[in-house]
Formats: sequence, structure tokens, C-alpha cells
Amino acid sequence: MKTHLITIGESIHASIPKTGKEMTQLAELGPDAYSAPSEPLEHIKALIESQAAEGADYIAVNLDAFGEDAPQVTVDMMVEYVRMVRRWGKGVPICIDSSNDDVLTAGLKEWYNTEKQVRQPLINSVKAYTMDGLLPLKKDFDYAFIGLLVSEDRPTGPGGSHSVDELYGLANQIFEKAVGEYGFKPGEIFFDSTVFPLAIDMPMEPGVPGYTYRAFEIIKNIKSQPKMEGVHCSLGISNSVRDLPGRKIGVCRAYAAKAMEYGLDAAIVNITHHYGQVEPDPELLELVDAYAKMDGSPERMNEAMTLMSKFCQSLRKSAEKTPKAE
Repeated sequence: MKTHLITIGESIHASIPKTGKEMTQLAELGPDAYSAPSEPLEHIKALIESQAAEGADYIAVNLDAFGEDAPQVTVDMMVEYVRMVRRWGKGVPICIDSSNDDVLTAGLKEWYNTEKQVRQPLINSVKAYTMDGLLPLKKDFDYAFIGLLVSEDRPTGPGGSHSVDELYGLANQIFEKAVGEYGFKPGEIFFDSTVFPLAIDMPMEPGVPGYTYRAFEIIKNIKSQPKMEGVHCSLGISNSVRDLPGRKIGVCRAYAAKAMEYGLDAAIVNITHHYGQVEPDPELLELVDAYAKMDGSPERMNEAMTLMSKFCQSLRKSAEKTPKAE
């Protein structure tokens, strides 16, 4: 296998319980929190250094959990985390990850607030309905971005969700504006069709395709368009295994491998697992493939549900065989 996947390290995310706890403890240390030695600071430093050492192409930072009640807190914290990645990331560029445009803007400006030469950062994310506020920053700050294929408009696809055609329409809006108006190169655009957990990817109505099917099909669609040659497609792989009872790394590995068959070439991942470089378990690949093909037909849905049931049963049997500690 050993196909290169552009990897975006996900470990510095405030929603990860242990990491979020360390971040909170660090923030509570006061004005010198990000400069004076402390255990929480060492923890964050280690996360930055280890991801760089493992070969991450970008190191993502997401602090949105801190801004639910006070958005400015997240803006100020992002500035500090950008400085830490610049200081300890061994030259690996940051991926500034936030749903708050003010956080994205502050992080981008801080990345270039240095006399040292830095590599082009990544912004996650730009949406069709936010792009006019973010894309103009290109004239002052060189950056690449993830275009998230979501819309504020009511979806008209099967089952009340966006169809593959609607998702491509969103991608095309972002592409046309970014390349045609703001001077981005196609290779500076990463499209994210969003990952839905396999455990709950079961349409409630007949004839409705699954979310995994749509996510993979839009990747294939985008990659087949001559006008979009050079663009990247990225997914947050870890979201695929939410609520699964076990073998999450193995399923992530299979999910990444299957998505790469459709054209995925970038991913937000746990860097230590080296997705795209190790062959996935054939049974897990078969499971993900069934969801990738769940086009709305009863046959495809039954196949996916049967394989998921088999997968869960195998985990239960394995757990029953494992001796319990006295």
C-alpha cells in the first residue's frame, strides 16, 4: 500500500478529554501560562513535537470548546497556540481549525507575525456562506484552506439531506470564487464532504443513500472534474468510528483505505497510526465498502447492516472469551 496521504494531526483538540483537561489547566495558570515551565505546557509541547516527529504535514489546533460562552477567549488562546506550534513544530505548518471566523483570522495573522520564514498554513474551514469574509485574506496572507461542503440552505436530496449533485454545487461555488476571484491555486483547496459515523449511518426511508456513500461519491465526482485538477479531498477519519464498540483503529484504517480508492488524498488523523501506509484488515475493508456502496437500494442496505451486525457480534464474542480481572 504505502500511498502518501497528506496528514493533518488531530491531537491538539479541546474536545479530546485528556487534552482538553491539560488545556484548561494550562489556561488557568495565568499571564505566564504559555511561557513559564509547567506540566500542562510540557504536555502540549510533547503533542506538538511528537506529531512533527511522526511526519505530520500539518498540526491542527482546535479550541472551540473554550469559546462557547466567551468567544474572545478562544481568539486569544489560538494566538498562543499558534506561537507554540511555530516554536516547537519543527517547521510543520499549522492547521487553524475553528467554526469561528474570528479565531481563524487571528490565528492566520499570528502565524505570519514573525521575522522567521514559515510554511503556508491551512485554514479549517471555509464554507460557501462564509467564504466572502475569509477568502479576501489571501491578498495579505498566503494560506491554503479546507472547504467544508455544508450549506445553510434547505437540502433537497433524498431523505432531506444534500445530494451528491448539491454537494458538488457547493464545491463549485467555493472553487470558482477562490480561484477566479481571490487567486488561490487548485492545490491550495481541500474539500471536506464530512464523515458520518458508520454506527448510525442507516437511512430511515427506502431509497435514501447512506451518508458514507454520499461522502465518497462526491470525492470521486470532484476528482473526475478536469477543471478541478489539483484540488485535494480531506476527511476527519476518526469521526467514522464514533459509537463503535471496538477495533476503532482498524476500522479507521479501512475507512481511510477505502476513501483513498475514491480519490481521498488528505485526512485529519491520529498521526501515530500511519493511515495509508499499512494494509487494512480485509474484513474491516469489506465492512466499510458495504457502507460506501449503500446507494439506497434494499440489497445494499441489508448487506451493510448484516456486516455491521457480524462485526458487533465478533466483538462481543471476543469480550466473552477475555478473562475478567478478579
